[in-house]
Formats: sequence, structure tokens, C-alpha cells
Amino acid sequence: MTHKVSSSKTWWTFAITSAALFMVTLDNLVVTTALPVIRTDLHAGLSGLEWTVNAYTLTFAVLLLTGAALGDRFGRRRVFSIGLGIFTLASAAAALAPTIGALDAARAVQGLGGAIVMPLTLTILSAGVPENRRGVFLGAWGGISGLAVAFGPLVGGAVVNGISWHWIFWLNVPIGLVLLPLALARLDETKGPFGRVDLQGLALASAGLFGIVWGLVRGNSVGWASTEIVGSLVVGALLVAAFVAWELRTDHPMLPMRFFRSRTFALANVASLLMSFGMFGSIFLLAQFFQTVQGYSPLGSGLRILPWTAMPMVVAPIAGALSDRIPAHRIIGTGLALQATGLAWIAAVSTPTTPYADMVAPFAISGIGMGMFFAPIANVVLSSVRGEEEGQASGANNAVRELGGVLGVAVLASVFSQFGGYTSGTAYVDGMNPAVYAGAAVVAFGASAAFAIKRRPRTDVVALEPALENAA
Repeated sequence: MTHKVSSSKTWWTFAITSAALFMVTLDNLVVTTALPVIRTDLHAGLSGLEWTVNAYTLTFAVLLLTGAALGDRFGRRRVFSIGLGIFTLASAAAALAPTIGALDAARAVQGLGGAIVMPLTLTILSAGVPENRRGVFLGAWGGISGLAVAFGPLVGGAVVNGISWHWIFWLNVPIGLVLLPLALARLDETKGPFGRVDLQGLALASAGLFGIVWGLVRGNSVGWASTEIVGSLVVGALLVAAFVAWELRTDHPMLPMRFFRSRTFALANVASLLMSFGMFGSIFLLAQFFQTVQGYSPLGSGLRILPWTAMPMVVAPIAGALSDRIPAHRIIGTGLALQATGLAWIAAVSTPTTPYADMVAPFAISGIGMGMFFAPIANVVLSSVRGEEEGQASGANNAVRELGGVLGVAVLASVFSQFGGYTSGTAYVDGMNPAVYAGAAVVAFGASAAFAIKRRPRTDVVALEPALENAA
């Protein structure tokens, strides 16, 4: 009987955390196929569109570590439920936004809610499933994340096509209203070992990353040598350096720098950053290509991206299960190599009149590669730290991945603006292709980082613990 109760609790935990993960991950890409319509409807320029994506991902990235720390301090179920409430309310505000500025502000608050929810889905799930089946459940978790990535452009396109872009945000409201009471009723309350929230670290990281992204997004329109851009980038970099210095000396860091002494943890996060850089930056441009250049509807655009984005929901569960048997760095490195190949192929064949059939194979290869990345990277990161530090480690990895997406959209949009623009189909492709080639090169570097991990994750943990005890 005990086993049945435990099994029921496990499946409730999986169902609730997976649904929440799906909702917040969906909103990373759900706006991509709506961007051309939003651009026209709200009279937005390239910078405004970048912030529609980056306002969400930047707050998401910066606050993920704080979300994990708040869960450790005040109770993971309680903080998870608060995050769901914030995300649901911000989604309603985004749906009601009358201007691009109001939409971007609502997206930033959505990112706050998502940043609280995302890391806690992983720590709540990891604590709520049997350890000998963790690889399988994390594989399914990765598959759900992949499913949300797949459905993002498709759902966005379908909703914009059938109703209006506002409804891509209204969809979150009923989901949030159902999940909130279920989370309070069905999830166990747990806390972590960390008693304080690192407010100084949060302030330094937030301000520094905002300065860097502000400079990257506005560089082409204002001028890279302008006082605003140079000052923004320099001040941002100095604040990030100050964040690192603070984390090294504080007793309660939100990102313990000693994690990076682990070769596994450090290289896994480098691979995560570079994968998201190339993937998010490329999807930002490719989702607009089918509408802006080839004249397809938002739904038609979402359907055409599906061979890429649907692959992770098939491949990720398999890759997660295999990561319990095959060294995960080989799965991750191979996946990133495939994704880089697919992106370079897309850039090589894209013209204003390219037949869609020529893009199916590279899209599918990119998607297979992305699916091979998602679940194994979660397993590697969690296995590279001690059990009580999993919340901080998963928050750090998710933050790094989201930050990679922010930088990818900002940098590849800058490359796009340098070589092309929205004036014609030819101009759009002239900008898109160099940007996607750049994305492919960055992902290829990510593959090199993954293959360099080499050793098994637990070796790092065992090697670190005596060193930490001696230091104490």
C-alpha cells in the first residue's frame, strides 16, 4: 500500500511540474511566429521586437538563481505557487498590452514568474522521484521542455492565424488557474539548506547583464562607438566582474564560484550557453523568414519550423534514458555537432525563393541535435554537485542557458542589421544568412566544450568534497 501511495505522489509531482515547465518554456518561443504581426499591429521596430523576446529571457535568466534560493529558504511548494501566480497575472497583462512598451514590460514580469517556477520544477521533481529512475524522469522532463519548444512557434502561429496575437498570452491564464490549487494540494513542502537570499549578488548580476544586453540590442540603431553603447557595455561588464568578486567572498552566494572548479559543471554550462546562443538567435530570425520573405501565414510559418522544433520531444526522452548508460558528454557533444551542421546547412540553402523541401532535412538534423542536448545536460549538471546543492546548480544551469538565448537574439540580430534588414526579401536573407552562420559557429564551439568534459560527473563531486573539507 505504501508503494502505491508513493507512486501516486510521484506521478502527481511529475504531472504538475511538467505542466508548469511546459507553460513557462512555451513562452520562450511562442511569440516568434507572432513577431511580424506584432511589428505591424504595435508599430514596433527591430529593437522593440528584440525586447519582446529578451525582456522575458533576461529577467528569466537573471532571477533564476534567486527563484531557487527563495524556494530553499521559504519552501519550494510555497514559492513555486507564488511564481505560478505572478506568471499568470503577467500573462493577462501581456494580452491586454496596448503598446510595444507595455507588452515588453509585461513580458519582463512574466520572466520573473517563470524564473521562480522553472528551477523549482527540477528540484521538486528530482526530490519526488526514486533515485534509480531519475534518469528516466529527467529524460521525460527534457521531453516536455522539448515539446514546449516545438509547440511554441506552432501554437503562436495557430493562435495568431485563428484569433489574434493577444491570445498567445491569454492561453496561460486558465492553465495557471488550474495548476495553482493542484500544486498547493498535491506537492510536498520541502526546503533547502541555505538560509539567506543573496540580494547584493542579485543586484550586481541584474544591473550588469541588463547593461550588456541593452548595449547589444541598441548598438546598431544608436552606433557602436556612441557614448550610450560603449558606456552601457563597459559598465555592464564591470558590474558582472563585481558580481563574481562578491560571490567569491560572501558566505551565502547565490552562485557559488567553487562549482566551477568542477570540470564537468564548468564545461556543461559553457555548452549550455553556446547552444542557446545559436538556437534562440537563429529561431528569432528564421521564424520571421517564412512570413516576411516567403509570405506564409503565422500558422504556415509555425508548421514549417516543426521538423526542427518537434524533434526534441521524440529524442529527449531517449537521450535521457541513454545518459544513465552512455557517457553523457558524448550524447551532448554529438547533439550540438548535429545542431551546428543543421544551422550551417540552413544558411547555405536559404534564398528568398528556396523551396521548403530543401530546408526539411537541415531543420530535422538541428532538432535531433537539440533533443540530444536537453535531458543529458540536466543529468550531468545535477550529478556534478552534492545532493543538497542541486537547487543552486539547476538554477545556475537554467540561468546560463537563458542568458545564452538573450545574447544570441541580441548578437545575431545585430549581425542581421549589419548585413540586411526588412526592406525586401533579398535584404532580409542578406542579413539572416550571415547571422545563422554565426549561430552555427557558436554551437560548434559548444560541441567542443561538451566533448571536453570526458570524465564521469560523480568523479568531480568526490574529488571536490575532500578539498572543501580541508579548506574548511
